[in-house]
Amino acid sequence: MTAEIIDGKLIAEKVRQEVAKEVAEMVGAGYRKPGLATVLVGDNPGSQVYVSSKQKACAELGIESFGFKLPATATQAEVEGLVRDLNADSRVDGVLVQLPLPAGLFEEDVLKTIDVEKDVDGFHPINIGRLAQKGRDPLFVPCTPYGCIYLLKQVGVQLEGANAVVLGRSNIVGMPVALLLVRENATVTICHSRSKNLPAICAGADVLIAAVGKAEMVRGNWVKPGAVVIDVGINRIDDPTHPKGSRLVGDVAFNEVKEVARAITPVPGGVGPMTIAMLMRNTLRSAKMAQKLV
Repeated sequence: MTAEIIDGKLIAEKVRQEVAKEVAEMVGAGYRKPGLATVLVGDNPGSQVYVSSKQKACAELGIESFGFKLPATATQAEVEGLVRDLNADSRVDGVLVQLPLPAGLFEEDVLKTIDVEKDVDGFHPINIGRLAQKGRDPLFVPCTPYGCIYLLKQVGVQLEGANAVVLGRSNIVGMPVALLLVRENATVTICHSRSKNLPAICAGADVLIAAVGKAEMVRGNWVKPGAVVIDVGINRIDDPTHPKGSRLVGDVAFNEVKEVARAITPVPGGVGPMTIAMLMRNTLRSAKMAQKLV
């Protein structure tokens, strides 16, 4: 068996086209454009790339982009003050503070400052709390977990009743994706660095989501034949045969696992493109809520 390769680029592009179409229809009907404000604190190169990608996506889809940059020396009060100003700005539907923040700033306090109705990243404690509670719905779901579930549904995975294993328990991916799987009526196991006999736990999964941040940790013999594998990891490893001397790999040993799994996401080109696509979708939803269109 050779796995179906889940094309995250193609699926993300379809989501983006749907968003662009709805934005054009909104504007054509006399409503204002959705607006996304990004806040970058400090000079983290990775964060700069991520913010630039989000701003580029906004421009391509007809969404207004507002970029704000603060120095690494910015105080907690300055960052929270900017967020409050953006909360009050009627042009802004989504407020995104790029993480991680420089040392000395408290992420949790900044995230709590974002208006829950503009929390398009889905990390406000109220949105996460609603996600964790039966019978309550968050206004927004974190974008990468949202993208993982969307990919599974697009390739026809039956989540109800499935045994799902999530490798990793971060606040950004592992925990929220596990909560989303529970909402889909999957039976969910969350693994982490203290879990015993990880290969055996993973091998029992119908759906395996790897988000542990360790290059090619999941081997072929960790995967149940016919399972669906979503690889969230992005790791750079040395490779003297590559023109750049290194290459990107996921948390899954792709060449091994694709011979066992029914379907698998590649790295790059799998989950990554979905994150920004779902951010654009969340921003559109926020704009519709603000303008009483939903």
